[in-house]
Amino acid sequence: MDLRLEDILLEPLVSEKAWRGQDEGKYVFRVHPKANKLQIRKAVEQLFKVKVVKVRTMNVKGKPRKIRFYQPGKRPDWKKAIVQLAPGHRIDIQQ
Repeated sequence: MDLRLEDILLEPLVSEKAWRGQDEGKYVFRVHPKANKLQIRKAVEQLFKVKVVKVRTMNVKGKPRKIRFYQPGKRPDWKKAIVQLAPGHRIDIQQ
C-alpha cells in the first residue's frame, strides 16, 4: 500500500484527555484507516522532526445516528493513533 506521508496523518485530535497526555509526551492523531504503526511512526518522525518511542492504534466504530425522516444510519468508522515521543521531544499543536 503506497500512502504518502501527508496522507497518513489526517488531523490531530484536540480533547481534554489528549491535552493531559501531552505532559507525558503522548499525542493523539486521526490517521488513515489503512495505515499501520510503522507508517505512522515514519510520518510523525519525518513531518515533525521528533523521535517516536511507541505507537498505539485503535479502530473507532462510528456512532449510530438518525438520517432524515428518522431512518437509521451511522457515522463512518475511523482510526486513531496515540504516539509517544522520546523525553525532551515536543510537537506544537495549535487549537
